[in-house]
Amino acid sequence: MTRVWKWNRPVTVREVLEDLQQERSIAYTTVMTVLDNLHQKGWVRREAEGRAYRYEAVSTRAAYAAALMNDAWSQSDNPAAALVAFFGMMSDEQRGALRDAVRIVQGPESAEPAPTPEPEPEPAPAEPATAESSGSGGTAGGAGENPASASEGGGR
Repeated sequence: MTRVWKWNRPVTVREVLEDLQQERSIAYTTVMTVLDNLHQKGWVRREAEGRAYRYEAVSTRAAYAAALMNDAWSQSDNPAAALVAFFGMMSDEQRGALRDAVRIVQGPESAEPAPTPEPEPEPAPAEPATAESSGSGGTAGGAGENPASASEGGGR
């Protein structure tokens, strides 16, 4: 499968054989049997070309890896604990790739979580403004001043 995925095109038994023979001695019939088994299992599709077949991957290597991870995760009796253990095994680079993947899945509008605003301290209770006192400066910050800026003014 590695060769089929790497080349990302339909391949013949002869092409795979010649590539594998650069690394080790292997028989044509062995490669043919492996590709036939992969076809029977649904991993590759094949199309006749003369007396031979061309084999092509049914899905990508990434989709295969995702299916393996999903299968392993779904068999856990505690999926959250399985994820925590899995994340704990990851390198910093893998965790970065995971963060990037989550951003892609979530989309651009939710890629960066909005920072949680710090709660502002409640301003000290001011004397209620009344019609009689508003003209005489009875409020803490004066008429029309923002209460938040009045509280930041050092206790005015």
